[in-house]
Amino acid sequence: MSNPYPLGLRLEGRRVVVVGGGAVATRRVPALLDAGADVVVVAPELTPALRAHADAARLRWVPRRFVPADLDDAWLVQVAVDDPQAGAAVSAAATQRRIFCVRADDRHAASAWTPAVTRHGPVTVAVLGGGDPRRAIAVRDAVRALLGAGEGAPPPPAEGADPQVRGPALGRVALVGAGPGDPELITVRGWRLLTEADVVVADRLVPGLLLDELRPGVELVDAAKIPYGPSRAQEEINRILVDRALGGASVVRLKGGDPYVFGRGGEELLACAAAGVPVTVVPGVTSAIAAPAAAGIPVTQRAVAHEFTVVSGHLAPDSPASLVRWDALAGLRGTLVILMGLKNLAAITATLRAHGRPGGTPAAVVQEGTTGGQRVLRSTLDAVAADAVAAGLRPPAVVVVGDVVGALDG
Repeated sequence: MSNPYPLGLRLEGRRVVVVGGGAVATRRVPALLDAGADVVVVAPELTPALRAHADAARLRWVPRRFVPADLDDAWLVQVAVDDPQAGAAVSAAATQRRIFCVRADDRHAASAWTPAVTRHGPVTVAVLGGGDPRRAIAVRDAVRALLGAGEGAPPPPAEGADPQVRGPALGRVALVGAGPGDPELITVRGWRLLTEADVVVADRLVPGLLLDELRPGVELVDAAKIPYGPSRAQEEINRILVDRALGGASVVRLKGGDPYVFGRGGEELLACAAAGVPVTVVPGVTSAIAAPAAAGIPVTQRAVAHEFTVVSGHLAPDSPASLVRWDALAGLRGTLVILMGLKNLAAITATLRAHGRPGGTPAAVVQEGTTGGQRVLRSTLDAVAADAVAAGLRPPAVVVVGDVVGALDG
């Protein structure tokens, strides 16, 4: 086989077709979106992470099996299915149209390969390992360590060099906070454990570009796809973590934000401890602080607010299951940060006003903070719920109430 010709594709506004809506597509699509491609996913079903992209109009979903006409006007096609017959059909259609085709099922039958990629600010490094993806990953990780050396990033361990992390007799679980959305906001330790993982159990809100850097052969479990109610789903997640670790795997439970901030990390740690599975907890940057900061809102500010309170708004204030004392929060002078509260925002703001918080209190909503999709709405406690609806804001979003909303305004 001849050597590949390296090339950087400028995909902004150009159509890229992804055939398949499973775990492989979940890993590959975020990088295409980050490149500005016009992404069309052709698949009968989507993972929850891909469905979220479709619902937010970041990509177009064609809910059926592939037909050759799907490649009309495409610049690139990625086959993200494990069916060689289906992959061959896509390849044939791509060849007929002179479109480069990447194949997850058979890289030797592909006309293009996706390299191992790492990103460091404006720098993107792509490595092709001569047909050996493990070699490409090892070189990629070494380059990433060099790029981050000035920021204190340690070099990654050699393959199999750390028996406490890898090895069939010493399976373990790491609860890793992925941060608020920007893939560069994961901690160095969290990223290292992620690149060493055999199994990754990921939440819907984790930065998709992190999944694009996983080693080949990693089992990716989409936690949002587990088909049970909330409590049963958590039991199934716990079972997967324990079973894979007892089988000798290095397991990363990748969670948006911080594992312990409304992330059920404590429940997962207890389940692993009860089964005798060693657990490492890697804190993450929580969106409760990062999203306001990215919007120019400090949660504390000298002479403005000396306290901040973070609460969950996923239950309405009048819900019997809610543990939040909204009446007490209304009397505080500091900053109130509400996570998962967009759906109940009208009821929450009405309750705060009813218990004495002035309607003119500054308020803001930060949608998809720290990401390219970030939107910021500034309003007042009286109007913020209606303003959010009028602006078409959607989850994930962080609500901030308090004078800090305007503290840095000129």
